[in-house]
Amino acid sequence: MKVLIKNGRVIDPASNRDEIADVAIAAGRIIAIGSAPADFAPNRTVDASGCIVAPGLMDLALRLREPGHEHEGMLESEMAATVAGGVTSLVCPPDTDPVLDEPGLVEMLKFRAEKLHQARVFPQGALTRNLQGEVLTEMVELTESGCVAFGQADVPLVNTQVLQRAMQYASTFDYAVWLRPQDYYLGQGVAASGALATRMGLSGVPVAAEVIAMQTIFELMRTTGARVHLCRISSAAGVALVRQAKDEGLPLTCDVSINSLHLTDTDIGYFDSRMRLNPPLRQQADREALREGLADGTIDALVSDHTPVDEDAKALPFAESEPGATGVELLLSLALKWGQESGVGLTRALAVLTSEPARVLGNALGTLQVSAGQLVTGGVADVCVFDPQTEWVVQPDMLRSQGKHTPFSGYELPGRVRCTIVGGQIAFQD
Repeated sequence: MKVLIKNGRVIDPASNRDEIADVAIAAGRIIAIGSAPADFAPNRTVDASGCIVAPGLMDLALRLREPGHEHEGMLESEMAATVAGGVTSLVCPPDTDPVLDEPGLVEMLKFRAEKLHQARVFPQGALTRNLQGEVLTEMVELTESGCVAFGQADVPLVNTQVLQRAMQYASTFDYAVWLRPQDYYLGQGVAASGALATRMGLSGVPVAAEVIAMQTIFELMRTTGARVHLCRISSAAGVALVRQAKDEGLPLTCDVSINSLHLTDTDIGYFDSRMRLNPPLRQQADREALREGLADGTIDALVSDHTPVDEDAKALPFAESEPGATGVELLLSLALKWGQESGVGLTRALAVLTSEPARVLGNALGTLQVSAGQLVTGGVADVCVFDPQTEWVVQPDMLRSQGKHTPFSGYELPGRVRCTIVGGQIAFQD
């Protein structure tokens, strides 16, 4: 298919491109940025007047809920939500049921996702069998089946000897280890430790739970040489530790969720279960440190942490409700909102969703690495076209995701995706 995107403002953070230009696409590749070749005859034309033409977004934390949790999200519904949010590539955690610890399971997920012809799915393999923290998985076989990294999802690895062996194994083959920094014993609460949790009678998760886990990970990085990506850091102390570790030269990257970037523990209000999230929402000082860390590059990427939860699981009392929220359709708008409020500008707001996540994945992207998260002539045609001026109100029933619970219900947000192109094919058009 030949597609011509006309009259849009092309912004590519990786190359600092920012200009009004046409983008011509053929055979899944971008063949021209600026003016289309004279003999170019498109099958489809997208009028991007007044819109931004950006690289397709990359989400490093998006649960598809299949296999095993189909009551909370079907592959079809979550993939539709993904492209409606402008996301063209995603990393799904391994905590499915069964867990992604066997090559056959990974291959099946990728096959089913590819049949839908929507976003690109990059599975994260389990670090240990069934995420039980005892026996290492066959990382080489899982990589051959399509895994881009290895982690424990939200399941802490209690045994530090097993974690050390896993990092040694991963380092041998230059695989990345993705870890949620949270101490198992200190992380059993349902809200961030502090005055609000105490007043409401909710069990708390102290910042120490994150800090202790980070210190352990960093020490093991020094001895094993493993590359580590920290998933969804949530505290000011965590940001400071990451900054120190990067200054030291450790091969470290990290991300933050849209929830922690915009909300605080006071948003829990009167036990609002939509705010039951993992990691828990922390205090305003933590939120400000996270926003600054994302702005200055200490934090590499912004993620949706898309975790659809069904109605029954959220209808329970706050402490008993299932943590998680729908987020992929809000990812772009909340990045733009952060960009406006923090003053970092549009290019940085897009970079944390495009070129920076691509850099985190690096070699794991294979042949896509050369142009992932970028708009370059000859590169893969993954494109997001959005209107930055349109404001919209978040109405859960209007979301395409099967999960309708979001802490941002009723928020008025900037930016609306108009068209998503994946591999040269129009996957979504509003």
